[in-house]
Amino acid sequence: MKKYARQIFTGERALFCVRDINLYECTFDDGESPLKEGQNISVDACAFRWKYPLWYCRGVKVTNSTLFDTARAGIWYTQGIEMANCIIEAPKTFRRSRGIKLVDVSIPNAQETLWNCEDVELTRVSAHGDYLAFNGKNFRLKDCTILSNYCFDGAENVLIENCRLLAKDAFWNSVNVTVKNSYISGEYLGWNARNLTLENCTIESLQGLCYIKGLRLVNCRLVNTTLAFEYSDVEADIDGTVDSVKNPSSGYIVADGYGQIIMEDGKVNTSLTRIEVRGSRAEKTA
Repeated sequence: MKKYARQIFTGERALFCVRDINLYECTFDDGESPLKEGQNISVDACAFRWKYPLWYCRGVKVTNSTLFDTARAGIWYTQGIEMANCIIEAPKTFRRSRGIKLVDVSIPNAQETLWNCEDVELTRVSAHGDYLAFNGKNFRLKDCTILSNYCFDGAENVLIENCRLLAKDAFWNSVNVTVKNSYISGEYLGWNARNLTLENCTIESLQGLCYIKGLRLVNCRLVNTTLAFEYSDVEADIDGTVDSVKNPSSGYIVADGYGQIIMEDGKVNTSLTRIEVRGSRAEKTA
């Protein structure tokens, strides 16, 4: 591989369409699209200070590097990119890209990031910015911290494990999302989703988990959660109490207690939903 070390590149398309190169402690400044259309690129300890650095690339590995805030829209239409121990300060990074693997990456300005991307793995990633992962497909997250209102809107086939999400309106319009062993806090969680499964999670929401087809909660805790499950088809086993439940469409809910249950015959067929206090059926049978 051709090697570039400790160089500064400027000007538009500085290394356009390069193949089989290794970059070490280089800086890309004052020039758009420096590595556009590149293939088999290794980047270590480099700095990107201008727009569109890695568009239409194939086979990229980036370690110990930084995309500064001026490197906006940095990685679009790229396939096969791995990043480790990096800081991505620029917004709108990753768009219509595929085969993304991020490990130990910080994205403090993740606004409109990971849009329309597929086959994405995030491990120990911290991301702060609204509309993360819009229309994403085949995402896997583990040990991540996500602060992102409206994240995963329209996403499909998502698995999230051991994560913390502070996210108003997360998972709207999503399909086939599973969240395990995680903490989620945010209003209006999951509206209009299909096949949303939450396992061993702690959830805080206002009027969350509504308008969902195929909602499943397994050993979850609903903390400070009110007006839940409205117009949802739900199967819920809840550890602890629920502040209030309102007009689920069908299914069953089992919890240790309820602050308020609102079931209105004029709005839903109340006979299609079973709401129980844990242990009450066994006591009645005895």
